[in-house]
Amino acid sequence: NDAAVEGAHRFLKRVWNFGVRNADAIKTGGTDYAALNGDGKALRREVHNVLKQVSYDYERMQYNTVVSGAMKLLNALESFKAEGQAAAVRDGFSVLLRVLYPATPHITHQLWQDLGFAAELGDLLDAPWPTVDEAALVQDEIELMLQVNGKLRGAVKVPAGADKAAIE
Repeated sequence: NDAAVEGAHRFLKRVWNFGVRNADAIKTGGTDYAALNGDGKALRREVHNVLKQVSYDYERMQYNTVVSGAMKLLNALESFKAEGQAAAVRDGFSVLLRVLYPATPHITHQLWQDLGFAAELGDLLDAPWPTVDEAALVQDEIELMLQVNGKLRGAVKVPAGADKAAIE
């Protein structure tokens, strides 16, 4: 059955097309994560949450879930539409390429070279495995659900460090 191969081919075409479409942003993205707004921070949080799971799955040799994580990364990158947040896109695509490299070395190596990652981090073969940025995982706000008599009545966003008195 060729359906699985066709699905993998479509996924790799999406990876390639994303890299080509966003080449300018990726090449000039930089690493100024402090300048990211809420959407950029949310993308980095999603990327590093998935990276944390993917790294764990690699250690356990659960390669099917590693590929699933790579698909989640690509979906998050494709759905991200914020302008002026190229650092988040560059970070996310760099992680995606390094995660996919053991499974698809040819396409990831070519994208790595074409997008300028080799000049910064060296050849993909020698590039370090991406590390989870714990600072990216920190949320500025959390959403609390409001229940009355066991029924959901609403939600409220509060600063992550808010104390009980401030929440009430």
